[in-house]
Amino acid sequence: MITTHNLGFPRIGAQRELKFALESYWKGDTGVAELGTTANKLRKRHWQLQEQLDWLPVGDFSLYDQVLDMSVTLGHLPERVRNLPGNELTTYFRVARGRAPEDCGCSTGHTDEPGVAAGEMTKWFDTNYHYIVPEFSATTEFQLNPTRLLTQLAEARNTGINCKPVIIGPVTYLWLGKSKDGSNRLALLNRLLPIYRQLLDTLAQQDIEWVQVDEPALVTDLDESWKEAYRTAYNQLHRDDLKLLLTTYFGELGDNLELACDLPVNGIHLDAVRGVRDVQRLVGQLPADRILSLGVIDGRNIWKSDLNALLDTLEPLHREFGDSLWLAPSCSLLHVPVDLDSETELDPEIKSWLAFAKQKLEELVILGRALNEGREAVAGALVDNRRAIASRRQSTRVHNQTVKKAVESITADLGNRLSPYEQRASVQRTQWSLPLYPTTTIGSFPQTVEIRQTRSQYRTGKLNEADYRARMEAEIRSCIRQQEELGLDVLVHGEAERNDMVEYFGELLEGFVFTRFGWVQSYGSRCVKPPIIFGDIRRPKPMTVEWIKYAQAQTDKPVKGMLTGPATILNWSFVRDDQPRSDTCRQLALAIREEVLDLEKAGVKIIQIDEAALREGLPLRHAEWQTYLDWAVEAFRIAANGVADTTQIHTHMCYSEFNDIIEAITRMDADVITIETSRSDMELLDVFDNFRYPNEIGPGVYDIHSPNIPTQEQIVNLMQKAAQRIPAERLWVNPDCGLKTRRWDEVLPALKNMIDAAHELREAVN
Repeated sequence: MITTHNLGFPRIGAQRELKFALESYWKGDTGVAELGTTANKLRKRHWQLQEQLDWLPVGDFSLYDQVLDMSVTLGHLPERVRNLPGNELTTYFRVARGRAPEDCGCSTGHTDEPGVAAGEMTKWFDTNYHYIVPEFSATTEFQLNPTRLLTQLAEARNTGINCKPVIIGPVTYLWLGKSKDGSNRLALLNRLLPIYRQLLDTLAQQDIEWVQVDEPALVTDLDESWKEAYRTAYNQLHRDDLKLLLTTYFGELGDNLELACDLPVNGIHLDAVRGVRDVQRLVGQLPADRILSLGVIDGRNIWKSDLNALLDTLEPLHREFGDSLWLAPSCSLLHVPVDLDSETELDPEIKSWLAFAKQKLEELVILGRALNEGREAVAGALVDNRRAIASRRQSTRVHNQTVKKAVESITADLGNRLSPYEQRASVQRTQWSLPLYPTTTIGSFPQTVEIRQTRSQYRTGKLNEADYRARMEAEIRSCIRQQEELGLDVLVHGEAERNDMVEYFGELLEGFVFTRFGWVQSYGSRCVKPPIIFGDIRRPKPMTVEWIKYAQAQTDKPVKGMLTGPATILNWSFVRDDQPRSDTCRQLALAIREEVLDLEKAGVKIIQIDEAALREGLPLRHAEWQTYLDWAVEAFRIAANGVADTTQIHTHMCYSEFNDIIEAITRMDADVITIETSRSDMELLDVFDNFRYPNEIGPGVYDIHSPNIPTQEQIVNLMQKAAQRIPAERLWVNPDCGLKTRRWDEVLPALKNMIDAAHELREAVN
């Protein structure tokens, strides 16, 4: 019999219940008990949605981040939070956000404690999920704290399900972290493995049969020291009273396949969507006593699976492996929305092509029944699936020959500026006469309740277009006035009219469709609703020009035009799987180029094209990087480089490592690049010790993902570190990301400190 299981389920809730519970708790409106009640309800509901499977994950639910949860389990939190007052949850949120509400015993219930430095965030492999980076040093110690996992295990058993605890494996945990003192992370393995053995002992005492041990680092390039770490780890963790399912995802095992097969575990899970070429190799090398788990349902995208085609592949494997064949999604379903049934307003034809988390598990159950009982047992479902797959392939809504011809006509000249940077920079400095260390922001300002209500009322028809525009213009005027009063040098219009930096543009481009409840967690309580690219992309009309023109008319200072770049729109959307991603990216580039040129014609002379997600599109294997970077950089250049020398092009990137792709970033040839450096204490600028970045750069000095307000002294110190690597005349001062998620009472003092720091830096030079 086929065994079906799941690797992880979205934890935010179909209506983003976790988001709202967290934010209420952080504001002090509710307490620990209310937050715990919401979490308990979500876990129970999610297990119910998975109850038709044979094994259900336990421990995949997190209040903020699964990697931070593993750090708690291993008793490994930064030293700066260990001796501060408060309970374990307070400490947890201090690491996640820099601060957390703490019950002070007063009549009001809650106050805010002084902030500490939040843990660094970066992207989880090549996804849009952010994790809290473990911090290591030569003196790092570990101590088991299994409370969270045991609590969830007890809850799950009360529901009567077959529990499969989920933990991050020891080698991947070390691989995900950073050494803060330059020491070798692998030197900590011998201290870490006894804690993992204690954890497995604890689970064995709970009569657990299977443990899912996630080791996605196995799909990356590993040198011999990391491979040896795997051998050491699993030779020590192997035991007879507990079965380990070594779980990989997001790519092929490639040259690590033999290593994985040799490890003394009881089963191996392979991402059979992204690692499909490994399936037959794994079948040929896997020892006969091992379970083969294949992730055949795409856990990263929202298209229906072709169940009939999958059965053609799986039936021979089932005959060969019998009970030893397990089926699952390719990875945790954390990366897709919860339930398609909520989308009552979605175009029926396109809806018939989609599957969210709940529907993906239904597909898995259909496959399991077909293999166990024969296709006739699910004949109706297979007919419906075949009809949906054919409908999408044959739809005339998907293909636009005009767009395809435009892509075919792209030449190299389309991506070249008229003059080299030094010549452009001279013209631009003369035009704007900006001071040394010019100050700006990344684009968005706080999205207040009133702004969100205005957009909602307009979308639902409760507010007509004239009234909507009047309210948005009032918000723009207010935003411009606030920036002028602060003394910023280059302003933005605040983006009050934008729901999301990708969704906004997708709504104005052909080839996209949108959901109402298709939320996906990005980090903590931050959720995004990715657009769905279903067809060829075209810009029917200007998207931002009127808003930016209006903003510029309110001030004599320059106002940046704000656009999202082609690679970021691509990487932050659910993208087509019926053509190369590079083709879709070029279509986006041509659409954005039209907008850039229209902004320039309208007199907008500083245009920012955000490529926040450039790096996360990198393949996990270095051998494939250059191909991706070639077409992603080409797309940016197509979008940006049709302008005159007098037009200054900015781009922005956040919460990723850039040191190893700095040459590709340089090839983008943006006049100014802004990047995140605040959480990493300017560590991301280390690359400039040996690489002379030729253009201007704004290292983000204000961590907007934390409620902490940076001091003037902190900002000056960060910028002085930057000035040791980059000439002062090429440095900008700015936050590390947009300000939409922050409150005005946080933003205004933070920006004042930033501007005062810039003045102090200028005076020091003079």
